[in-house]
Amino acid sequence: MNIYSAIIKGTKILNDNLILSSHLDAELLMAQAIKKDRKYILLNSNKELRPKALNTFKNLIKKRSFREPIAYLMNKKFFWKFEFYVTMDTLIPRPDTELIVENVLKLTKHKNKLNILDIGIGSGCILLSILKERKNYSGTGVDISQKCLNISKINAIKLNVNSRLKLFKSNIDKFTLGKYDLIVSNPPYIIKQRLKYLDTDVIKFEPNLALDGGLDGLSEIRKVIRKSSELIKKNGKFILEIGYDQKNKVTKLLEKEGFYINSSIKDLANNDRCIVSTKI
Repeated sequence: MNIYSAIIKGTKILNDNLILSSHLDAELLMAQAIKKDRKYILLNSNKELRPKALNTFKNLIKKRSFREPIAYLMNKKFFWKFEFYVTMDTLIPRPDTELIVENVLKLTKHKNKLNILDIGIGSGCILLSILKERKNYSGTGVDISQKCLNISKINAIKLNVNSRLKLFKSNIDKFTLGKYDLIVSNPPYIIKQRLKYLDTDVIKFEPNLALDGGLDGLSEIRKVIRKSSELIKKNGKFILEIGYDQKNKVTKLLEKEGFYINSSIKDLANNDRCIVSTKI
């Protein structure tokens, strides 16, 4: 069977399983199966597939038909300007989270050196994107998951920022090291009762640890804000990602811990997504 025929067959299977981007997904999975890029697939559609490659492709299509996310099947996700290695141990980086990177770069464009803390570093996509853009900045990442820290390390080496990064396995409650100019965090903020309504791709495959925000969706956010108020320098900036309906409650929590609210930033769907604040 040639590349084109296999992709058509794969597309049909995905279509039958109501995968919206079925043709694109089939092309990407073919590229993964034969270890080439998508351009090669398009230019060599008549090329015959070796049995091993065809088998790999069929397995990938089967997994995708069960809703396993493309990012996990390919072990990569593009975020900001860079490609990140991801596995099922980390949350898949979202375009909305790029707002944190964008605003950090905007707020710090006249700063030469900064020490940044990322609480719940995950794949490292936020902090490593910033370090890649700013050659004199250094960063510290904290996560409760050793697997996340291992993945962050891989991504830091890949992006050549490893020498400016420190990683610590710790619950943020117990972390006491250093004082930071800037803190960023994308903590779990989904209300426990709402988890079951998430897309199958998310709830069945992405780590619960990175999604579950407790009974009111704010249990991790509370911890992060409380600890950030201790770890941040006076006049330091704190940028926090939040759920679409959490702005008012989170604003009160921040003000209670001595933060001045600079702005709240809306995402692509016009929902409140990030709060920028300053420690006073």
